[in-house]
Amino acid sequence: MTDIVKNLEGVNARIQEACTAAGRAREEVELVAVSKRKPKEAIQEALEAGHLLMGENRVQEVMQKQPDLPSVLRWHLIGHLQSNKVKHALHCRFELIHSVDSVKLLQAIDRQAGEEGWMQSILLQVNVAGDGAKFGFKPEEVPAALDVCNLCRNLDVQGLMTLPPLTQDPHDVAPYFAQLRELRDQCSEESGFELPHLSMGMSRDLEVAVQEGSTLVRVGTDIFGARI
Repeated sequence: MTDIVKNLEGVNARIQEACTAAGRAREEVELVAVSKRKPKEAIQEALEAGHLLMGENRVQEVMQKQPDLPSVLRWHLIGHLQSNKVKHALHCRFELIHSVDSVKLLQAIDRQAGEEGWMQSILLQVNVAGDGAKFGFKPEEVPAALDVCNLCRNLDVQGLMTLPPLTQDPHDVAPYFAQLRELRDQCSEESGFELPHLSMGMSRDLEVAVQEGSTLVRVGTDIFGARI
């Protein structure tokens, strides 16, 4: 058994334990294995262990990896997407783009998806901590962004994503995750969008994220090892 296989088993066990503690079904939380900067061989190992869902930060990296990997893999884009990379991103056929962080970007994705006859699923990235070093809508901007989404014919907005501040104690990020969940619930009620997904939680704080309602946890280091 390789390290990646063992690590996947360990992370899945942690998610199961977190779901049990939170009174949630395991099926409510999906693991996105973050394979950024990792070789295709590592992704192949994860696939052979039965894991299909990969998360990548950069469109260019996915374009390099996809041709040499089985088409059964599912890809999510979790990193910042520049407007001038939208066409390439759409060609990658991401199942979900987690990081839509401006009205300009969501409109660009909608236009490109329309040209390609493709319905693109997205999440709106929210900067709940007001961190100037991170991208994302301010919480108070999300309702207006959803109004714009309502006019887009080629976007399927599935929920919200956030990156909390790095803290010494993982439990210190719980208020940020709770704020995102509460914002999602409020926006869903007011906008009519179902918004089923919350993308939050990574290697060090996935248990906290599951407790606060995450449906997509993004784990890289604890599966593939530290990035070079």
